[in-house]
Amino acid sequence: MNRPRKDIVRERVMNAAALLVLMLVGGLALIGPSGLLTWGEQASRLSDHEKRIAQLQERGAELENRVALLDPNNVDPDFASELVRGNLNVVHPDEYVVELEPIE
Repeated sequence: MNRPRKDIVRERVMNAAALLVLMLVGGLALIGPSGLLTWGEQASRLSDHEKRIAQLQERGAELENRVALLDPNNVDPDFASELVRGNLNVVHPDEYVVELEPIE
């Protein structure tokens, strides 16, 4: 059973197109934006983001503590004194000021 040449050419063109599409999908699966080769980079970025989140949560806890110390009904006198002296540069004549760099 001989098929017309036109059908054979059409079938080969369709096979070639299907092969190209499969190769494109395979290439994207390997090197695309969410492909196999980018998993390592994304895992590294995730680790960096998790570290940053931990730092921000720690800083948030510090700020929550400072807010609690400034509660209008129960202000911590030492913390209030520290803030006033630091912001207004108020020092008694018999005191010494030692400036320390913040530890980060």
